[in-house]
Amino acid sequence: MTKEKQKPQILHTELVAESRLFKVESVHLKFSNGVERVYERMRGGGRGAVMLVPMLDDNTILLIREYSAGTHSYELGFPKGLIDPGETALEAGNRELMEEVGFGARSLTHLKQVSLAPGYFGSRMDILLARDLYPERREGDEPEPLDVVPWPLDQLEQLMSRPDFTEARSICGLYLLQDWLNNEE
Repeated sequence: MTKEKQKPQILHTELVAESRLFKVESVHLKFSNGVERVYERMRGGGRGAVMLVPMLDDNTILLIREYSAGTHSYELGFPKGLIDPGETALEAGNRELMEEVGFGARSLTHLKQVSLAPGYFGSRMDILLARDLYPERREGDEPEPLDVVPWPLDQLEQLMSRPDFTEARSICGLYLLQDWLNNEE
């Protein structure tokens, strides 16, 4: 087992840009070997986010197709969103599921908390498995209706080969689902 490294000392931070969603900081660091560097990092709002892996039944997952501004394309993936103030990850997950997919879940299982590009982004996402779904629609903040796409579990290889299924968080959710299913059997 390797010895745990000492974290660098933060000598100074400076806010260099701010938007509605992010703050960009310049962070002046001093490492334990005396080397100093300036890094930039994005800080989220601190609330975290959730992503749902919804199972319509034992053989079908539900995906959504929505616009992604970063790639200026429509992407197929799992529903996701920010945790609102005062919400738990499970409450936020069920709300997002209702807003984006039109279902609530009687059963939500926490699969894993993941970091998103931890080299420069200080945010985390809870990935939840949603089962025992029931119809329930709530008004969300999406600018247009989202396409809900049922996908058979026995066709996951075809899903992985699609050019519009590229988001790493959704691919991670699919891996976590497969691991969960393998451990359930």
